[in-house]
Amino acid sequence: MGKKSISEKNIKLISIITEKRYWVWRHIILLSAFVMLQQSARVLFQMDYQDQFEGNCGIYQALLPFVIFTSILYINIYLLMPVFFKGKYIQYLWLVIAIVMAGLLLMRYVAATFLDPYRIVPKTKEINSAAELLAATIFVIPIVLATSTARLMQKWIRDRERLNELDKLTVDMELTALKNQINPHFLFNMLNNVNTLVRTRPGSASEVIVKLSEFLRYQLYENDTETTSLDKECAFLSNFLNLEKIRRDNFSFTVNCTTPGTNAATVLIPPNLFTTFVENAIKHSVDLSGKEAYVAIQITAEAQQLHFSCTNSQSEDETWRDSKSGGLGLANIKRRLELLYCNRYSLECNDATTTYTVTLTLPYELYYSR
Repeated sequence: MGKKSISEKNIKLISIITEKRYWVWRHIILLSAFVMLQQSARVLFQMDYQDQFEGNCGIYQALLPFVIFTSILYINIYLLMPVFFKGKYIQYLWLVIAIVMAGLLLMRYVAATFLDPYRIVPKTKEINSAAELLAATIFVIPIVLATSTARLMQKWIRDRERLNELDKLTVDMELTALKNQINPHFLFNMLNNVNTLVRTRPGSASEVIVKLSEFLRYQLYENDTETTSLDKECAFLSNFLNLEKIRRDNFSFTVNCTTPGTNAATVLIPPNLFTTFVENAIKHSVDLSGKEAYVAIQITAEAQQLHFSCTNSQSEDETWRDSKSGGLGLANIKRRLELLYCNRYSLECNDATTTYTVTLTLPYELYYSR
């Protein structure tokens, strides 16, 4: 019971550190900690400003360090770290020192110009020498770097959670894909077709066996790798649709892959990234009016952007459509795309009367790699 309680507390603490819904609380905790530190310093050094100034100037004198140093902390977190904390560590450290010294000089200037004229009790000590300014800078810098450490820990926890969730989701999707694609009913149908072709068209039967072998090999081995080349993915989709064409009458397909200026073998993507879209296209391409059903796939890799489009025919009186999801069970693939590419991809679904089109754009140079 005790261990479970500790674990739940750890999970709650991690949630407060990482989740966006707690961002207000994180800032409140940060500012409260800074106020407590400032109050401790005032008690330690016996700095009571209220009786040293006329009117409200004592309050302003007490607020001045809070405003200056809070501004330094937020400049560090939201400006310096995102820009310079990516290998430019020396520049980052010098900039931290510079903004701390600038903040101390600004605080001294504001106090001397706007507050000291209203001082009742003379100052006991001033920061006038360069040595004293340097000492104050050295005292403040660890506080600023402590916020940097907290920010880095937050990013590390988020990245760990993202990678763990991606690993789990990828495994689940691969298992689901294997169950949906390599099932006894599918294999029995293919073997029956091969049996018929052996007697009527032996050459075609041999071709089907080769394609079925390639299909199974891709499913069994490519899923174990983190990435696969675009040419292998296109070949897999062609084999998949070829096998479907043998199973069905009045079915046609096209798979066009163009990579101007590059080689499809050098474009790396996560395996089975498009399989779910093609599966749904095959499933819903049946035309109840008796017309030929089709699936058309266009893949273009250009200017570091990969464009995937899959269009399938559909019957006008089809009843599987859903206004919210377009009839496609794509929750897992959408979540996988979010984890792989964050907000660097776009996915659109266009449900027309007799066609359904899925369009996906993503940066192929940002494939998932541990």
